[in-house]
Amino acid sequence: MSFSKSLRGLLLLLPLALLAGCDMVVMSPSGDVALQQRDLIVWSTILMLLVIVPVIVLTLWFAWRYRAGNAEATYAPDWDHSTVLELVIWSVPLLIIIALGAMTWVSTHQLDPYRPLERIDAQRPVPEGVEPLVIEVVAMDWKWLFLYPEQGIATINEVAAPVDRPIRFKITSSTMMNSFFIPALAGQIYAMAGMETKLHAVINKEGVYEGFSANYSGAGFSDMRFRFHGLSEQGFDAWVAKNRAQGEPLDREHYLALEQPSHDEPVHRFASVEPDLYEAILNRCVQPGSLCMKDMMAIDMLRARNLCGIDDALRFLGKTSLDDIVGLRPAVSY
Repeated sequence: MSFSKSLRGLLLLLPLALLAGCDMVVMSPSGDVALQQRDLIVWSTILMLLVIVPVIVLTLWFAWRYRAGNAEATYAPDWDHSTVLELVIWSVPLLIIIALGAMTWVSTHQLDPYRPLERIDAQRPVPEGVEPLVIEVVAMDWKWLFLYPEQGIATINEVAAPVDRPIRFKITSSTMMNSFFIPALAGQIYAMAGMETKLHAVINKEGVYEGFSANYSGAGFSDMRFRFHGLSEQGFDAWVAKNRAQGEPLDREHYLALEQPSHDEPVHRFASVEPDLYEAILNRCVQPGSLCMKDMMAIDMLRARNLCGIDDALRFLGKTSLDDIVGLRPAVSY
């Protein structure tokens, strides 16, 4: 008997042992957006438990109350309806669904990743005139490239931002679809080749936080991790200066070499970035002589409007000669 009790005790402790290795950063984030998302999870769970807990308790109580050995339980074989029970059974879930729907509707708009931030945290709005820090993100095989257009630097597998300053991430991919996720900062958002997604967020505490890919993308997926540094203004300036001092130039040729698949890539720093490199990555025309997607779409638009003359095409695309648009001649019928 004692062995049986000990075994049951060990089995009950097993889930706790498994949970001991879990990182609870999602429930204890350091950014205001992630904090609001945490609150949404908590309140949604509480509302759902208002139904789940009573149902579980009543199920156990009914099984005990009306067990075969309880002769004192009321036996009513002809009972089939109770207006009070019907009202409770239908009204309580309906009210919970209404509350969940209202909360989800409001939070869906407030936490839209494309929506610029209106506050630093619950007590502080974004100061008037403060512009967000723009960080361009490229998901590669199997690493992350971060470009800072204002600072003119770039990094591989390391990103930083000042505390309490809004951040605007512009996210794309070099090949397959991926997912950009810093749990302490905000929810995940997809990265897709030839498309740009956005994420607005803010970090409220200094520290080093983990970021990773949340979408399987091949053999090197498990090593597709990076560090996000929440820094003071002075610390961020020092971090930028470090990249400028230790890095090398990042041009299109260097980018094409980086684009090749690699595993467990260490941090790289780039002191300067070729102008419009991110736009070329987004439009899939980094390779010399390739036609950018935006120009291809513009040409398709012209064809749809029956504006197929070369002068119209050049004028629409802001070009001066046919040589400025590689591949235009095969794409358009004159």
